[in-house]
Amino acid sequence: MKHMRRLFSLLSLVLLLWGSAVAQDYTVGQLLRDLDAKRVREVSFDGNGNATVTLVGDRREVTVVPPTADFLTRIRESGAEVNVRSARSPFAWVFQLLPIVLLGLFLFVMWRSMRGAASGGASNTFGRSRAHVFAEGSVKVTFTDVAGCDEAKADLQEVVEFLKSPERFHQLGARIPHGILLVGPPGSGKTLLAKAVAGEARVPYFSISGSDFVEMFVGVGAARVRDLFEQAKKAAPCIVFIDEIDAVGRKRGMNFNGGNDEREQTLNQLLVEMDGFESKHDIIILAATNRPDVLDAALLRPGRFDRQVVVDAPDVRGREYILKIHARKKPLDPSVDLGVVAQRTPGMVGADLENLLNEAALLAARDGRTRITMTDLDDAADRVLMGPARKSRLVPEHDRKVTAYHEVGHALVAQLLPHADRVHKLTVVPRGRAAGYMLPLPTDRIHYTREVLEDTIAVALAGQAAEEVTFGEITTGAQSDFQKATNIARKMVTEWGMSQRLGKVANLSENDTFLGGFTERAPYSQLTAQAIDDEVKRIIDEQYARVKALLIEHLAKIHTAVDALLVRETLSGQEFSTLLAGGTLDALPAPKSRPTSSA
Repeated sequence: MKHMRRLFSLLSLVLLLWGSAVAQDYTVGQLLRDLDAKRVREVSFDGNGNATVTLVGDRREVTVVPPTADFLTRIRESGAEVNVRSARSPFAWVFQLLPIVLLGLFLFVMWRSMRGAASGGASNTFGRSRAHVFAEGSVKVTFTDVAGCDEAKADLQEVVEFLKSPERFHQLGARIPHGILLVGPPGSGKTLLAKAVAGEARVPYFSISGSDFVEMFVGVGAARVRDLFEQAKKAAPCIVFIDEIDAVGRKRGMNFNGGNDEREQTLNQLLVEMDGFESKHDIIILAATNRPDVLDAALLRPGRFDRQVVVDAPDVRGREYILKIHARKKPLDPSVDLGVVAQRTPGMVGADLENLLNEAALLAARDGRTRITMTDLDDAADRVLMGPARKSRLVPEHDRKVTAYHEVGHALVAQLLPHADRVHKLTVVPRGRAAGYMLPLPTDRIHYTREVLEDTIAVALAGQAAEEVTFGEITTGAQSDFQKATNIARKMVTEWGMSQRLGKVANLSENDTFLGGFTERAPYSQLTAQAIDDEVKRIIDEQYARVKALLIEHLAKIHTAVDALLVRETLSGQEFSTLLAGGTLDALPAPKSRPTSSA
């Protein structure tokens, strides 16, 4: 563009000099002499004062700015014709034709693109696959870099063996699954697991997202699918990984606008390509989704995606292994116990745990330390779960005491009930929207008995019960506690058959997806609905009365723990157990005035 501007300026200068030279050859004085001699046939003026003089047998140009009335009269008296034309730039035609040229060029490009997409040609950018291609051996991820999903790795190990030595399977007449669907919550490691299969097998790896197939132009998605599989057949044996396949593989017939939309055409082409595999191609299709419930049934039938591999959230041992993998390049203090960190992070997947370690590293760097301590990991876990600490928030002393008794009530009941999760930490430091919190150390369970559920409800209710026992009144701080207790009690009655009054009847059915379940109400009468409400209230009332009696019995221990919590602001589970057993903590001042019990 810069060179074009220079060329244009040079051309303008040449034309200007050329015009000046012409004007110097023929002057106004010569024009007047030619007029007197009757040698001028015609004089044409433009808007810039330039005159083109046509002589008998000659043509000259001269500049007269402006042409006066006497000058025009003298021209007419000589018998010459006078014409006036508008000023016209020598480049005006360029600006007139430029929009037409640009429009024609745009229409030509669009026509070529749509023609290539409709014909399935991959010679244009629209119809070419957007897959990222990794050459053989370029993927360095292996199964040792993946933890927390041992069963999924075992299912995929035979895929690795097939890609390494397909002849051994072909001799036995075995057919490896054409497609394997990885199903799991977001961040559980589905993409990492697909890379690990390619890294273990040392074969080419094609990676693409389901949304990369879909475009606004009809036929582009199908062309990209064809191009992807053509490339894969040339590189076989290889792995094709389609991430978020639900973007293109949703159930057909859900287009409310009518007709056959572009996404359905793309899905149809994908089904055709997966059916067209031959045994000699040795192409394995891996796909990942967290919404298997929305996929088209034709996509999941045998011969296409033959197998589903669940990559679920890891258990406590899997979380510890994941933490060890992500901590390999981070300097940890010898006091760090990743087993404790894994135990206090139930439900977290690999992406959450990697983020937790990164937050701990940021905290250590912010404080100027060269190693990550257990305190950093503990604070990072709190930050990920509940948000940053709000230490600068001004909290009235009475509110701090209410929060302290509330959290100590939770902690005391959690330590005393046999089936409750033990205390890991309790604090009165505001974090997120919570004025304080008691953090339990959860136990990974598959089955929950009635006793476990009742003790969980009791721990949730203990905070407000401690406020009532100590101050004689309750506050709004137990809102989330009552929501948790009510949800558990309602599920006990409506889903888990733990109510003698209603019996073994499921009055609610939950449809689970990896994005979270949604509950559907089963048809039941108004009388049953009233019975459900009565049973939920009975469970809540029984556990509240049980907790209140337990707190009154151990009121002195509550006061001791609250005094220590108000001074230190945070107590570990071990420190709380020491106080509960009658021990003392170092450097604690004398107890302050306590509220009068209303029990």
